[in-house]
Amino acid sequence: MKISSARFIKSVTRPDDFPRDQRAEIAFCGRSNIGKSSLLNTLTNTPGLARTSSSPGRTQTINFFLINDRMYFVDLPGYGYAKAPKAVREKWGPMIEGYLRDREQLRLALMLVDSRMPPMDSDVLMKEWLDAHSIPNAVVLTKVDKISRNQLSQALGTSARMLKTKEIIPFSAVTGSGKDQILTRIRAAIDHIPQ
Repeated sequence: MKISSARFIKSVTRPDDFPRDQRAEIAFCGRSNIGKSSLLNTLTNTPGLARTSSSPGRTQTINFFLINDRMYFVDLPGYGYAKAPKAVREKWGPMIEGYLRDREQLRLALMLVDSRMPPMDSDVLMKEWLDAHSIPNAVVLTKVDKISRNQLSQALGTSARMLKTKEIIPFSAVTGSGKDQILTRIRAAIDHIPQ
């Protein structure tokens, strides 16, 4: 799959503000500061499309990006950021959950996990929740350029065991490794949508 156009459409905090068309949607979820924005920028070849930050908890809205005038990439707020104000955390949870559970246009949730450490409890809970709600999903191991091949092999095994999945894609925003594999998976998820 080739991405020829990508543009930011809107940031929303309420379901009433979600796009009303029926384009397919691919959601990007994961802990705060896991690399969702970097992944979006790499997949679209558009640096700065999604704002990156070294401070966790920056994304506090659901952000919609129109891709190829055909589908949306949806950047969800990061989960598990303990330092966010309690009121903000209480708002994020239901907002993320409601989007994932109720959005009919959702075709795939890409769940990002840091390759440098085992999945955290919040990752395991998110994966179990996605599976329990029959939401098609794939795990993306981020920041693989920061670990050795041996460490990557261990990370793949640990993540597969803890998250109970075989569908794991190693990815690096620095080298672009894994980009084509992710785009192929996205294409498979939306293949039944007419071009």
